[in-house]
Amino acid sequence: MARADKQAAVAEIAESFSESAGAVLTEYRGLTVKELQDLRRSLGANANYAVVKNTLAKLAATEAGIEGFDELLTGPTAIAFIKGDVVEAAKGLRDFAKANPTLVIKGGVLDGNLLDAKEIAKLADLESREVLLGKLAGAMLASLSQAVYLLNAPLAQAARLAGALEAKAQEDPSILAGGAGTPAAAEETPAADEAAAEEAPEAPEAAADEAADSADA
Repeated sequence: MARADKQAAVAEIAESFSESAGAVLTEYRGLTVKELQDLRRSLGANANYAVVKNTLAKLAATEAGIEGFDELLTGPTAIAFIKGDVVEAAKGLRDFAKANPTLVIKGGVLDGNLLDAKEIAKLADLESREVLLGKLAGAMLASLSQAVYLLNAPLAQAARLAGALEAKAQEDPSILAGGAGTPAAAEETPAADEAAAEEAPEAPEAAADEAADSADA
């Protein structure tokens, strides 16, 4: 390979490392061309599965700022550059490797951190992003329903109070002007009651004092 071609290949691999959410290194020894095609189709848009030369991949990893990759780059190597859901792509690789044992998952990198084969397997055992988002959405809806219930109770009470105030204001508009309402008219004392009050007998105390004065006389 000419020097310019090598530089272009290294730059392309380095760009794939930089633009991907993660990458999984595999050894594809023993896989047929058709099986490789099936693997690419199974990964879909989640990953770009590319066969690479180890020497070029080492240079590209260094250029992308990834360290400790050299020991994984042995034998026939193909890298799944994952641009979609990392967990979903890891599941796809794991399931394909179970059906096709000649595919060996050696490790990978996620957010700049190296992962070994066991860590990739644990990653594949996680729930996918869609499932986690579904659970999160369900939890948020449940919390929202509770919040709406808590908010609706005082609002309903406020609505009832506002309705009562409106009805009262229609009867007595002075309430809306800040008053306490028109005071009730004072009841007048009938003239007969006033006359009866004037002719009422003296209190017992006054009568007793008058009797004592008569005795002394």
